[in-house]
Amino acid sequence: MKEKIVLIGAGSAMFTRGLVTDLILKNEPIDLALVDIGPEALQVAEGLTRKMIEAKKAPIKMTAATDRREALGRATAVICTVGVGGRKAWGQDVFIPRKYGVYQPVGDSVMPGGTSRALRMIAAMVDIAGDVLDLAPDALFFNYGNPMAPVCRAVRKATGAEIVGLCHGVFHVGHFLTGLLGASASNFQYTAIGMNHLTWFVEARLKGEDAFPRLRQIGQENLARLSGPGADPCDINPFSWELLELFGAFPAVLDRHVSEFFPHLFPQGRYYGKTLGIDAYSVEDVLASGDRTYEDMREQALSSAPLPEDYFSRTSGEYEQVTDIIDSIRHDAGRVYSVNVPNRGQVPNLPAEAVIECPGVADASGIKPILQKPLSPGLAGTLATRLAWVETVVEAALEGSRAKFIQALLLDGAVDSLQTATRLADELLAEQAEYLPQFQAK
Repeated sequence: MKEKIVLIGAGSAMFTRGLVTDLILKNEPIDLALVDIGPEALQVAEGLTRKMIEAKKAPIKMTAATDRREALGRATAVICTVGVGGRKAWGQDVFIPRKYGVYQPVGDSVMPGGTSRALRMIAAMVDIAGDVLDLAPDALFFNYGNPMAPVCRAVRKATGAEIVGLCHGVFHVGHFLTGLLGASASNFQYTAIGMNHLTWFVEARLKGEDAFPRLRQIGQENLARLSGPGADPCDINPFSWELLELFGAFPAVLDRHVSEFFPHLFPQGRYYGKTLGIDAYSVEDVLASGDRTYEDMREQALSSAPLPEDYFSRTSGEYEQVTDIIDSIRHDAGRVYSVNVPNRGQVPNLPAEAVIECPGVADASGIKPILQKPLSPGLAGTLATRLAWVETVVEAALEGSRAKFIQALLLDGAVDSLQTATRLADELLAEQAEYLPQFQAK
C-alpha cells in the first residue's frame, strides 16, 4: 500500500522539515499533502518541502492546500500539528495571566495558558476530526498539538475518532537519563506512565539492574551544585530531582514543563532565585526564537539558493517517531512507543477513559496499550486533580461554558481566589474571542 500522509498545520515549519527529512531517509514512494489555513505559512512549507524533495530526488509526490477537505481523500495517515492562533495567541495566554500574578514557563499544557489554549484547540480539532471521519475514516490519526490530554480526550468524546497523541517528551527524557548513566540506548529500559508533560518514569533498568539508586545519586550531586557559584537552575532541573527523591520516580519533561503542574509551590513564579517565564525559561525568548526560525525558513523556501546539507540530517524533535510508528504498524513489527490513549484498564488506579501517556505496542492491529501495575497512591494523586481538570476544560470547550472555564482555572490551582479566576477567564475569553466560536454562539 502506498502511503498518503496528510499533514494538517504544515506551517509549523520545523515539524514539516523534520517529517520530510524522515520521509526522504526512508526513500519509499509516498504521497504527501501539506495543509495550512494560512496561505503564507503554507507557501513557506511548500517551498521548503519542494526544495528538499528535489535536492534528494526523493520519490515523494507533494501537494498543498488551504482546505483540508481537498487533501483528505485517500489519506492513510493524518498528522495534526495545529496551533490555533499561532505564537501571538500563545503569547497572550502567558502575558495576560502575569497581570494576575501567574507566571508560566510554557503556558501550553496546564495553568491558565494551557486552559485557554485548550478552548481554542478543541474547537478546531473536533472540526478536523469530523472531516477525517468523513473523508478518511480508516486513516491513522495522530495529534501533536498541546494541550495533549484535553485535545485527544475532547476529540474522542465528541466524535469517537481514534486519535492518538504523540510527543517526544518521554523519548527525549529517556535519552537524557541514558546519557547521565553513561549507557547505550540498548542497555537502558524504562516504563513511563502519566499525563503528557507529567509522565513518571516508574521503572528504569540498566542491563537488567534497577537504575534508580544511581539516578538518585546523580540527583543529589546535581542538587549540591545548585548552591555553587554561577549555578543556573535551568541547567540543573532541581525540582525534577527533588521529585525523584520524594516519589521514587522521575518526571518528564524536566522542570520547564513539570513545574507548571505544581503552581502552588512556585507563587509569583519564584523558582530557585529566578522567575518562571522571565529569567527562567523565558517565554519571550522562545517566541522570538520561533519568529527568527520562521523567517530563516521563509528566506530559504523562497530563495533560489540550494539548501544547506544539514537540512537532511535526522535531528531530535517532535516529529521523530511518527514515521517509525506508521512503519511498525504497516509491517506488524510490534515495537513499543510512548503514546497518549484512553485508559481502558492498562493503569488500574487511574480514571477510565482518561487520556494518559503510557507504553503501547504498534502492530498490524494498530496501537495497543500495555497492561501496567497500579501507580503508587502518591503518583496517582499527582495526576488525579489534573485528569479532573482535563474533563472540566473539555466540557467547557465543547459546551462553550464560561462557568466551566472558571471551574477549570480553580482546579488548576494557579489562581489565588475565585475573583481572580473570574476576571482572568473573562479577559482571556475576550482576547481570544475570534478563535472561540462556541463561546460567541452563547
